[in-house]
Amino acid sequence: MFAPPSRIPLNTLAIGFGIAGLADLWSTAGGVLGIPNGVGTAFWVVTAIVWVWLIVAHVARGVRSTESLASQLRHPVQGPLAALIPIVGMLLGDELYQSAPVAGRVLFLASLLVTVVFASWILSFWMRGGLAIDAIHGGYFLPTVAGGLVAATAAADTGMTDLAIASFAVGVFFWVVMFVAIFARIALRPALPGPLRPTLAIFLAPPAVAGGAWFSIDRHTSDPVALGLAGLTVVMLLMLVAFAPTFRKLAFSLGFWSFTFPLAATARLGVDWLAIARPAGWQVGVVLLMAVITALVVAIAIASLRLLRGRARVDQHPSSAVADQSAS
Repeated sequence: MFAPPSRIPLNTLAIGFGIAGLADLWSTAGGVLGIPNGVGTAFWVVTAIVWVWLIVAHVARGVRSTESLASQLRHPVQGPLAALIPIVGMLLGDELYQSAPVAGRVLFLASLLVTVVFASWILSFWMRGGLAIDAIHGGYFLPTVAGGLVAATAAADTGMTDLAIASFAVGVFFWVVMFVAIFARIALRPALPGPLRPTLAIFLAPPAVAGGAWFSIDRHTSDPVALGLAGLTVVMLLMLVAFAPTFRKLAFSLGFWSFTFPLAATARLGVDWLAIARPAGWQVGVVLLMAVITALVVAIAIASLRLLRGRARVDQHPSSAVADQSAS
């Protein structure tokens, strides 16, 4: 008899998040360059398909697993990543609003409600005590920080300015709170395990997403808040660059999707600033940002497919995999 399958790891939800970041970059870049948004729309369609597929896959596997959903959500490493489902839903609602305002707003508000409920629940769970400090990683930014800042952008884009400001305040507040906790864990405790090291890239996301949210609220004005968030984004980007030697030593895993949305959000913020400042040759800079992030996401997607194909072969032929290991 076969043992019941385990639940699909929640880090797979970062796939849809990364593609959404790429789609948002293309949509923004297409708007500032004044070109048709066919590629951006195609990426949004892929995002929607992947989002739905991942939800269905997680539910279908969960029904057959003896592991409960509650235990997965309470898991100190995996739990926060569940926030990616409603966060991607908010991003999709924001984009859908441009062509179907009622449907887009309904999807955004429904996803926002799930985000708020989940963030409130997981905060209360963490505050009961007993959370191991070594389990904390960059994904802890997701439920409250990413949730609040993405909601701020979507609310502003869908015409709900008051909600956008309230969401922005929530995101920034918890950015400060979670930054202290996550930074303390990383700086004062042993280094993150290899599979979790890509989550260091998530440090880049809060200032970049906050910058984009503020532009949506303030109608792309170069003011002190926007400049401050841009400066913080640059500092976090340089920190990530300094980690490049560490990242190069890591074996590829699905955790590499953690790089995609933060870098895409940073590139999108760069596009916004290029469109505002308009230095000589700024259009070339926009195209370069699009090309680099697209190449990164495509490369990670191809490597992910190869990894999953290899795992499928091992599952189908475990005896041959053992023989190969013995031979090596």
